[in-house]
Amino acid sequence: MGEIDIDTLRKVFPGAEGEIVAIDDLDITIEDGEFLVLVGPSGCGKSTTLRCIAGLETPSSGTISLDGVDITDRQPKNRNMAMVFQSYALYPHMTARENMSFGLKMTTDLSKGEIDTRVSEAAEMMGIERLLDQKPGEMSGGQQQRVALGRAIVRDPEVFLMDEPLSNLDAKLRTTMRTELQSLQSEFGVTTVYVTHDQTEAMTMGDRIAVLNDGELQQIGTPLECYHEPANQFVAGFIGSPSMNFFETSLSRTGAGARLDHEVFDYLLDQEGTDAVADVSDSVTLGIRPEDIELADGDEPNAFSADVTVTEPLGDVTFVYFEIGGQQVTASIDGDILLSEGSTLDIVFPQNRIHLFDGRTGGALKNREMPTDDELVDVSL
Repeated sequence: MGEIDIDTLRKVFPGAEGEIVAIDDLDITIEDGEFLVLVGPSGCGKSTTLRCIAGLETPSSGTISLDGVDITDRQPKNRNMAMVFQSYALYPHMTARENMSFGLKMTTDLSKGEIDTRVSEAAEMMGIERLLDQKPGEMSGGQQQRVALGRAIVRDPEVFLMDEPLSNLDAKLRTTMRTELQSLQSEFGVTTVYVTHDQTEAMTMGDRIAVLNDGELQQIGTPLECYHEPANQFVAGFIGSPSMNFFETSLSRTGAGARLDHEVFDYLLDQEGTDAVADVSDSVTLGIRPEDIELADGDEPNAFSADVTVTEPLGDVTFVYFEIGGQQVTASIDGDILLSEGSTLDIVFPQNRIHLFDGRTGGALKNREMPTDDELVDVSL
């Protein structure tokens, strides 16, 4: 079992100019065996949340429960959790074998033989058997990370806590280790809380992701829910790469319909969009993801012209940057389409792909249509 319940968690640090609220009334329930990713920009409170779960920080208020038992005031060693740090935190004077076994020697009554067996099994699982007699200084970053993971695995904990464990690795190794971590977590079925600022890691690794900003939970849901149905403009802009494009517009009423007025274009909303902005008085932010922008080939409604400033061909896709009203806008188009910088194109934002946000609060008014079950292809056997 490893269900974690975080109830109105608050953490305040003293500052030179007053209190600094790192976590503000956070409520999250993490199911047993779930892989939850805490994601957000630097300073959003994700690492502080993890440290509170681990017992390395004392909450200012609120509670943390494990399997229904309040552990808010328990010492870290009594929480049956294993933590993997960004810096690996290996003892430089110890071999990999000694690093992996040290925690077991200090916190359990296991015999030397039982400890050696656990270490050997974990090393084989991580593919580091030949490194057991080496010290951290003799290993690459990826090898040190595997030793740090092995040290957590031998603990056989109820919960894995991971604080940006891949951020010190190069891009290729980081991709490989992402896959390994997912496989390990799936194999063990251990509740895992993973902290990252990298939204790509969040999208690809988590069963659910919790998006934080300024210590507050912005949204929690599956990666696709947060991507296609963001709760607000912050989530929409943070999740996805390249980021969603935003256009500040003024709302006009046109009889039974509604129109968004931008300095470069006017956008006539369909009935669904009109209904979505019914309670908005003036300001609406229109959002469109780069891959949802289409090239217009005729007299499509809402089409307008834009100048190409930069193109980035990546093979399968090309990122095209437009100048629209002094704002850089990104589109992702098929890599087989050849475009030249300085050209003028007609583009359109399809009605079923746009997002609308309240210009004052940032709250979502309308999101693009989620893919239906019929549109998703199930290739599982």
